[in-house]
Amino acid sequence: MVKKDKRAKTAEQKARVVAKQSKKAAQKEKKGRSKDNDDSDADNVDLESVLEEYAKQQALFLKVTEVACDPPSARASSTIIGSPANSNELFLFGGEYYNGVLATFFNDLFVYLIDRGEWRKVTSPNTPLPRSGHAWCRGGKTGGVYLFGGEFSSPKQGTFYHYNDFWRFDPSTREWTRLESKGKRPPARSGHRMTYFKNYIILFGGFQDTSQQTRYLQDLWIYDCQNYIWHNPLLPPATQKPDPRSSFSFLPHDLGAVIYGGYSRVKATTVAGKQNKAGHQGAKSVLKPLIHQDTWFLRILHPPPEAPAGQAPTVRWERRKKPANAPNPSRAGATMAYHKGRGILFGGVHDVEESEEGIDSEFFDQLFAWNVERNRYFQLALRRPRIANKRQPLVDRGTMKRGRGKVDEEDLLRNLAALENPQSGRDPDAMDVDPFTEQNEEPAKPQPQVHMTMPHPRFNAQLAVQDDVLYIFGGTYEQGDREWTFDEMHAIDLGKLDGVKEIYRRELENWHGSDDEETDTEDEEDDSEDEKMVGDDSGGVPLPPADDEKITTSTPVITSEVLVDVEEEQAEAVVEDDRPHPRPFENLRDFFARTSNDWQNVILESLRKEDSSFSGSVKEVRKVAFELAETKWWDCREEITALEDQQEEAGIGEIVSTKDRAIENGGAGRRR
Repeated sequence: MVKKDKRAKTAEQKARVVAKQSKKAAQKEKKGRSKDNDDSDADNVDLESVLEEYAKQQALFLKVTEVACDPPSARASSTIIGSPANSNELFLFGGEYYNGVLATFFNDLFVYLIDRGEWRKVTSPNTPLPRSGHAWCRGGKTGGVYLFGGEFSSPKQGTFYHYNDFWRFDPSTREWTRLESKGKRPPARSGHRMTYFKNYIILFGGFQDTSQQTRYLQDLWIYDCQNYIWHNPLLPPATQKPDPRSSFSFLPHDLGAVIYGGYSRVKATTVAGKQNKAGHQGAKSVLKPLIHQDTWFLRILHPPPEAPAGQAPTVRWERRKKPANAPNPSRAGATMAYHKGRGILFGGVHDVEESEEGIDSEFFDQLFAWNVERNRYFQLALRRPRIANKRQPLVDRGTMKRGRGKVDEEDLLRNLAALENPQSGRDPDAMDVDPFTEQNEEPAKPQPQVHMTMPHPRFNAQLAVQDDVLYIFGGTYEQGDREWTFDEMHAIDLGKLDGVKEIYRRELENWHGSDDEETDTEDEEDDSEDEKMVGDDSGGVPLPPADDEKITTSTPVITSEVLVDVEEEQAEAVVEDDRPHPRPFENLRDFFARTSNDWQNVILESLRKEDSSFSGSVKEVRKVAFELAETKWWDCREEITALEDQQEEAGIGEIVSTKDRAIENGGAGRRR
């Protein structure tokens, strides 16, 4: 009986193999008959006519409207940015979605209201045409948001169109304005990056794609927002500058801008064919991917005051050393957002090897902070919320310390009175100098889910930081010849790192690729069934396990080498920087409450050295002092976080100075 069952099972497997072979032959024949129709996209689609029709449809809108809506549909190569007008809005524009057969481009503008958790869609008669791969940035001192370039393609991506239009978006009125300038302007491109410096908009790199080749760019353009003119600074031939690239990180700096990484394809010669009688082999030129890991600083100098209006600034590229502790292995598609002198980097992909079946790639879900000044990377890991201590909160001790330091405050007021104008003197007790005035709380709303694992590994996710919170929108994941665009957005508090908040998440759509791809996947599933005989799978998108079950690629944040580096940097900081330093487990509010007087003394000492008169009020000095304290707190954030983790591993909780607690328990028995 057993032999009979075994023979029947073997015959069934053979029949399945024959059926699969017949199905493959039928699909290949079908594909051969439809090949000519599939290639017709490049010949029959007139992109200029398509864009003209889009413009006509756009003109039908008579005014700017804003209505509540569902979250944006899945899309890649869009742009997201925090509103420069307030800390409660995010703007998302454009992008494309490719399902394996057709590409769809968008030009819709979405607004996310952070406090309400609501999405709104904005329509306007002068919105830029549909595009992806564009770039935008804040306007610096001039305000607003500036957008340049991007690309558009036919549905089957047979032909491409690159934009060279330049736009300004007003976040308050939701109005788009196309900017026309005299003289030269940047050529059309996509994959470039933009940032701001004072009253300038800086544009670099990108690529131009045609049906024959992809050309990567390394030209630098600077837009003067006051004189409405583009400058293309010319550098001496021997001057070093970054290689052509796209998809790099471009961050603002107090003296210019900083570039890190990027992607391009470079020519390389490979051996091809068999050896001839003379023993020589043929060679052919191919384009190989190159992931850039270099760092460049763009120094910008304003024209002198006596220079004529519209004169170009002086620029100079300076190559920096390779960043310490950079993400390893190198990765493409790792996007970065600017935050308090740091670049916050997430995700990316590394191509492991290329085989006959395709490219084997490793995707990442790691989060890094790049300290620009120190040129050092720190990996960020999620931390479960700490259990609140039973003793009195530190904020109350800080308040009592401010009361205890009344004499120091009076000395500061007397020093300020010597620098202020007589008419600016006011009663310090009557002034509102607390920068942490809390707003009225709104009624509690349902809270989104919070996960203690990073979002699924991906590349080219769109990042934005608003009010010290990182927002991660979309991204792409590949498996074999298939790719999926994530339809979700997450938020991470960069100060607490206490979990990943799920703003929204929708299931991924199925891939509608070629028949060969579907057949290969079916074959893999059938082979798995033949070997294991465990029945049918549940179906769905073939992604690695997510949420609590997924295996993260993140490595431990704290290592002995990292701790040694942190201790060395702190030792140097003690010698070189005598300004107040944050303590472990001390938030920004507590840090400023403890060191407010010290920062004001730093300001007064700086004014004395410069021998300059000061006409501001005590409140203005407090504001500047808070800005200095905030910069210091974020600059030391990664080292302090490492010390906090080290203390928690050793079983050490919050360390409190005895002089801070003297007000609570005075006398000799205060420590019993």
